[in-house]
Amino acid sequence: MQLSPSEFILNTDNSIYHLNLLPEDIAQTVITVGDPDRVPEVSKYFDHIEIKKGKREFHTHTGTLNGKRITVLSTGIGTDNIDIVLNELDALVNIDFSTRKIKSKLTTLDIIRIGTSGAIHADIPIDSFLMSEYAIGFDSLLQFYNSLHVQHPEIQEAFMAHTGWYNHKSTPYVVSYDKTLGSKLMSNNILLGFTATNVGFYGPQGRKLRLETQDNDLNGKLAAFRYNDLKITNLEMETSGIYGLAKLLGHRAVSMNCILANRSTGQFSKDPKASTEKLIQHTLEKITK
Repeated sequence: MQLSPSEFILNTDNSIYHLNLLPEDIAQTVITVGDPDRVPEVSKYFDHIEIKKGKREFHTHTGTLNGKRITVLSTGIGTDNIDIVLNELDALVNIDFSTRKIKSKLTTLDIIRIGTSGAIHADIPIDSFLMSEYAIGFDSLLQFYNSLHVQHPEIQEAFMAHTGWYNHKSTPYVVSYDKTLGSKLMSNNILLGFTATNVGFYGPQGRKLRLETQDNDLNGKLAAFRYNDLKITNLEMETSGIYGLAKLLGHRAVSMNCILANRSTGQFSKDPKASTEKLIQHTLEKITK
């Protein structure tokens, strides 16, 4: 079936609508970062950069490091942007741009998020690295897709019972990382965690400036939640969307978090740039080894 112009939108140069990329512009290994300014902080390690493109908050560099072709792409903040990025990345490799038809042979991407995050337990050190084994999404993104088969409803139900989750909020969904890709990125200094993906930075993460929050003990409830050996470890804003859509589309995804804040102790990293730099170096070393 041919996809209509209103569903599969291309620019005048035949590039995909938001990312402004052509199929040949991306590698099969894609690193995502939130901040567009972090893209060159990753690509500066490449031996050669062949592509530099940008549109809105979506900036892309593609190049090679130790003979491996890698794309680094900024997503901006939030799972609404992840919906754009994951669907358009998939389109770049799995839709024929000339016929507007889905390819018979599909390509699997390795998608690795390098991001920053805040821990909610005192025993998770500032400047440590955490790989998200699971993520729980408080947004509604995955509920717009036929996604029950990639969710973990037993964990979701236990979480809602524990927190007294309000009916007028979106139903949380739990998704997991790709274990095979995760094993390639793992080392002794990486913690495994259960990441909460929030729909905002302030109220949804329990921060109060001038507005009162609906549940003043939300972070306490998150920290107290247990399901077998699982406990929620950290807060950020993209991982659940990446994991959910990657699984639905047949890609492999892992989220690597640099812990810059500890909400339990009130601490913040004294040198966040240096810590994030070390996580970038670790990730590049592992994927090119």
